Amino acid sequence: MKEMKSENMKIPCFDFSEGGVALEEGSEEWKERSKKVREACEMHGCFLLMCDDGIVPKGVHEELFNHMKQLFDLPEETKKQHINPKPYRGYNGNDDSPIPLCESFGIDDLHLSAATPQAFTNLMWPQGNPHFCEALKTMTSKMLELCFLVLKMIVEGYGLPHRYISDVEKMKSSSYSRLIKYKIPKGNNNFETALPPHTDNSALTILCQHQVQGLQVLSKTGKWMQLEIPQDGFVVIIGDILKAWSNGRLHAVTHRVEMSGEKERYSFGVFAMPKEEMDIEVPSELVDDKIHPLRYRPFNYGEYFYHFVSNPREALQVFAGI
Repeated sequence: MKEMKSENMKIPCFDFSEGGVALEEGSEEWKERSKKVREACEMHGCFLLMCDDGIVPKGVHEELFNHMKQLFDLPEETKKQHINPKPYRGYNGNDDSPIPLCESFGIDDLHLSAATPQAFTNLMWPQGNPHFCEALKTMTSKMLELCFLVLKMIVEGYGLPHRYISDVEKMKSSSYSRLIKYKIPKGNNNFETALPPHTDNSALTILCQHQVQGLQVLSKTGKWMQLEIPQDGFVVIIGDILKAWSNGRLHAVTHRVEMSGEKERYSFGVFAMPKEEMDIEVPSELVDDKIHPLRYRPFNYGEYFYHFVSNPREALQVFAGI
């Protein structure tokens, strides 16, 4: 598991695999890696991540994205059958949308039951599509495993007692997956915003894409940086919940998608979050009256989620800031 430099990026790129063998938790190498992951999350709010076949099976990326193209090419009436009243779920894609270049499907808790990806697949392809179904299930499961690995590294990176592992595990007890297509801009502009600037209301987000770049993050100095996500790689993004839980030490990075050129962009994201009934509270070990005074009051995640939906701008500070 070695750290790599990215020529096109100012954020770190880590390799979480070493011959398919995970680092031994508690080892000196594990502790050193955890510290670097924590530092990347504090400084940038995100980092790039590579994995070998031992963590994410070879070819699963490509399998999923090949079928995603087929999915978004289905008739509009078929796609609209995927309905979920919860925000950011269901099918979103009509031209009257406030973000017309972005078309997406949101699916809750794909990892909890094999019936969930199967039901979605059968809804889109009544004749069945087992290759898509298996790729969707495998990618979601593996990406959530990576989320938990990062969460454990953050606990280790802060030197927190081991009991906090169970707390951060609850931050991925719920999730939703998004299959996204970004359309080619119609105008002649060099760049067009396909997804407006925002932070995520999740604890942790992990994203992958297919060939076409476009994801940008806002640095702490106020500059937009294009992320060059490696082929078969991921980007890990800190969300509002980890920012609050860490007492503001971890940076929930603002990000957006800018489209240009003549190719569509496909991406797949898994958003790890607590269940709605969970309360978020800063560990006492991360509070220091002189350097790190308490910045966020304890709050219920479900209440925060619906506050975010109605007013995403500075939502965390407004809702829970002290």
